[in-house]
Amino acid sequence: MTKRSYGTGSLFVKGDKWYGRWWVGDQRAKRVLGPARTPGTTDGLTRTQAEREMRRRIEDEAVVIRSHGRRTLADAGGRYVDHLEHVMERKRTTIQDYRGYLSGHLVAFFGDRPIDRIEPTHITAYLKHARTSGRRSNGKGTQGLSSKTVQNHLTFLHGLFAFAKKRGWVASNPVAAVDRPRKARPTERRIRFLRPEELDAAIRAVPDDTLGQIEPALYVTAAMTGLRQGELLALRWRDVDWIAARVRVADNFPRGRSDRIDSPKSHEGRSVPMADRVAGELERLFQRSAYQGDDDLVFCHPHTGHVLDASKVRKRFAEALEAAQVRRITFHELRHTFGTQLAAARVPLRTIQEWMGHQDAKTTEIYRHYAPDADGGAAQIEAAFKRGPNLGPKLREPVVASDEQIAHKHGRLF
Repeated sequence: MTKRSYGTGSLFVKGDKWYGRWWVGDQRAKRVLGPARTPGTTDGLTRTQAEREMRRRIEDEAVVIRSHGRRTLADAGGRYVDHLEHVMERKRTTIQDYRGYLSGHLVAFFGDRPIDRIEPTHITAYLKHARTSGRRSNGKGTQGLSSKTVQNHLTFLHGLFAFAKKRGWVASNPVAAVDRPRKARPTERRIRFLRPEELDAAIRAVPDDTLGQIEPALYVTAAMTGLRQGELLALRWRDVDWIAARVRVADNFPRGRSDRIDSPKSHEGRSVPMADRVAGELERLFQRSAYQGDDDLVFCHPHTGHVLDASKVRKRFAEALEAAQVRRITFHELRHTFGTQLAAARVPLRTIQEWMGHQDAKTTEIYRHYAPDADGGAAQIEAAFKRGPNLGPKLREPVVASDEQIAHKHGRLF
């Protein structure tokens, strides 16, 4: 074999993989090029193919170094999040999540490794780490992150590398070559909600105190409009359209943050029909309230006019359910009361989607099983199994041939 010329790198097999080694700037690079071909098979790379792959890698990384120099994941990630915040104008909660992914997980794992040296094997190693020990110890041992959280991290990383590739910081996106973890199966596969009579019982159990002045109207509005908790707490009197009988959703306090008002989760406003009961409850609340200006909050603290504490709202709702001795659900699951009741009333799923502010129709599909039997399927099944003449053999009874059938089978008549 002829000696390789200086600067073309070195190629070798270790275990069952081809490796390449070459200089990138003032650093020595070592890369996995792919599986080595087993003699007598067509799987893996031949030496010629491994050579070609190494030359491609050398050129790609040389372009990155010549153009922009190396960037770490922390540097590139910070620039990517700034781009999403100030150029793409993503929601503040999304930006908060992304900064948490970076500082709390990704930077800690990848360290100072340049992003152009992060390969699919490194991404796979991160997935294993995140699933086994990605969450900090809580005194009961260290636990891994959930499948959904790991999926979110991968989605963020994919976007980061796509952002970096456009700017010439990396030659390829390693996340694209990694298999995603399966979506975790939910432990609870039934929707939890309150029936109308259970909602009434919970309202009767509301204590007669300061916050109890507004909670009946709050619970009825939540269950009969499907608004999220942050949307309810951000609702203002100008959003209650008495003439059009609509409740308009324009603002949101995300994650109970009363100091940060934002747009609804779907990024767009919407309006929901206001039933007579909701209108009556809101009218009585308005008459009692000391804060009746257009910009005053509907469900504000009766004494201060300030936004309610979201955590306290959830806690008091749970206490009302316990006092009423009805099924326990979360405050957010009052939305399911709205969705299931509408589906049972034959409201089209597309309309339910619009009123609940679901971006994806698949989210609304969870209510389709609560719709009545519009196609008469129960009657069709009943007819298919109906007993009587000319409808096939009777179930659980032997088929007995007549004398005439037996004679015909054997070619004789009586």
